[in-house]
Amino acid sequence: MCYVASVAGVVISSLFWSKTKNVKVWWLTLMFGGGALFGVIDHLWNGELFLISENIASDLILGVAIVIVILICWAATLVCSKVNPTLANYVSVTR
Repeated sequence: MCYVASVAGVVISSLFWSKTKNVKVWWLTLMFGGGALFGVIDHLWNGELFLISENIASDLILGVAIVIVILICWAATLVCSKVNPTLANYVSVTR
């Protein structure tokens, strides 16, 4: 169940993006989506998608660790977009 934290991140960042239409928030939403998809595929691969493990606390800690890594990567992306502002122009998500 480690993918639950990433799915929560997708939902929260999607709601925030729908209000702001900020491309940087869109990047975060995509990163959380990738983390959630990875978790679901990993659990499907191992045949345990809806199984609850004996140690739910360790699964949730792993999910939080995944979210932290995603946030660190997002921060690095933001730094890169500050260094090279044209990176923010490659994706247009506004209507």
